[in-house]
Amino acid sequence: MSKVLIVAEHLDGKLNAATAKCVSAAKALNPEAIDVVVLAADPTAVAAEAARISGVSKVRAVASEANAHALAQVQAPQVVRLAEGYSHIFGPSTTFGKDLMPCIAAILGVSQVSDLMAVEGSHTFKRPIYAGNAIVTVEAPAGSVVVATVRTASWPQAEHGGNAEVEQVSVDVPLPSHTRFVKLSAGSSDRPDLQSARRVISGGRGVGSAENFKIVYDLADKLGAAVGASRAAVDAGYVPNDMQVGQTGKIIAPELYVAIGISGAIQHLTGIKDAGTIVAINKDADAPIFEVADLGLVGDLFQVLPELQAQIP
Repeated sequence: MSKVLIVAEHLDGKLNAATAKCVSAAKALNPEAIDVVVLAADPTAVAAEAARISGVSKVRAVASEANAHALAQVQAPQVVRLAEGYSHIFGPSTTFGKDLMPCIAAILGVSQVSDLMAVEGSHTFKRPIYAGNAIVTVEAPAGSVVVATVRTASWPQAEHGGNAEVEQVSVDVPLPSHTRFVKLSAGSSDRPDLQSARRVISGGRGVGSAENFKIVYDLADKLGAAVGASRAAVDAGYVPNDMQVGQTGKIIAPELYVAIGISGAIQHLTGIKDAGTIVAINKDADAPIFEVADLGLVGDLFQVLPELQAQIP
């Protein structure tokens, strides 16, 4: 039987929703147990939140000042030591997971399965390739530990309602000193987090300038939505790169995605293909975005958006 260990992603004492999506992926294995490990200076609050995720058998809380900041090189040896006896180690396919999980795989001497989007068997999975244009089936060697990042856009959040045991554990393992924390630079915003928001409004090159992006922000505030951008808008300097949606940005799956002035390059479509409803606003009727949009509006965004906002209470 499979036994899964999930590495929790958290920040400022709050559990990232991506962890609950990893639990959904783990459930598809029909495992004997799904445990979550929380590494932090003080894991109490995060561990309690993880324990409420339905399907979690146990939460293993590791309190150490070395875990005050999420450094992959420091956390990986601890996870590997704790993972003895587990058949699978999962982490989210976020910036956090993409940094940590390869380190874990390297220490264990196994190949990582990236962007796991479907489970076919205990060691057989589906993942996207070629910017999401094709889905490939990959098979890990039988008997080996499976280290995988879970494509969060492909899995729902596991519901809350569980009451798992929280176990305080210590890990005695040499930690590397060649990597150290310098600082965390993060944009502050009152809007929802881009990767977990139910509604996302994104602007592209067609918005024209950083100043013009205000029209996108205004609509997002009306709808209580997060704000994203295409790579073209980021490269043009309209917005910072942490707002980029797409293959080289964030992969998201909101209930509603509104693309404003975005042509729809395949790299961008990769990041939104799992959205519930896609709405496109573009003055170019031949823009590729309309091929995937559920609703499309051909028109000048600077005329359309004020009219649209006027209709929103």
